[in-house]
Amino acid sequence: MPAKQDNEITVKIKGSMEDFIANIKEKGFKLIEEFKMEDAYFIPKSLKLNEMTCREILAKAILVRYIENFTENIETKLITFKRKEIDKSGVILNQEIFDVKVENLEDAKKFLQAIGYEEIMQIYELDKVYEKEGFSFAIKDIKDGDNLIEVELSENNEKLNTIDKLKQTLNSYNIPIYTDNYFVKKAEVELEKELKNRKI
Repeated sequence: MPAKQDNEITVKIKGSMEDFIANIKEKGFKLIEEFKMEDAYFIPKSLKLNEMTCREILAKAILVRYIENFTENIETKLITFKRKEIDKSGVILNQEIFDVKVENLEDAKKFLQAIGYEEIMQIYELDKVYEKEGFSFAIKDIKDGDNLIEVELSENNEKLNTIDKLKQTLNSYNIPIYTDNYFVKKAEVELEKELKNRKI
């Protein structure tokens, strides 16, 4: 179970998804990948949710993840754990992702329940990856949630190997995004909604 080092910026899209895609196509971005992702979040039953922040809760979460890649016609089923180091302003300083492939998602869920975990929420999203001149980002259409784009660091590209360079490159294309927060955390946003619905 090797850890995958990862880091990214994530921002909200302005306006409708249709207008955004039309805008980036006009600027020369091409669709290179399309997939859907379904994440079920499991947390220890012993957690006292009313005494914890969403970030603290998610630090304990294990995901059961299903990915269907429409471009390559591949299905992937995983148990995933993310370990993030986040500073006070919300910047992700470091992130490691641990993935284990599984054959059956329901068996994976039953296993987590057997060792004291419970499902707290699900997130469904459709992703489209667009690219231009070696710069790519994923558009994330979150079901009943925000429309986001995510751009990952690239250590092999000197123009994209720091967070500041990612921001500068993204902003240089003048696409319709909100620039007040480069670290939108979809899981925290969705968990906050879930906890409000539960009145915790």
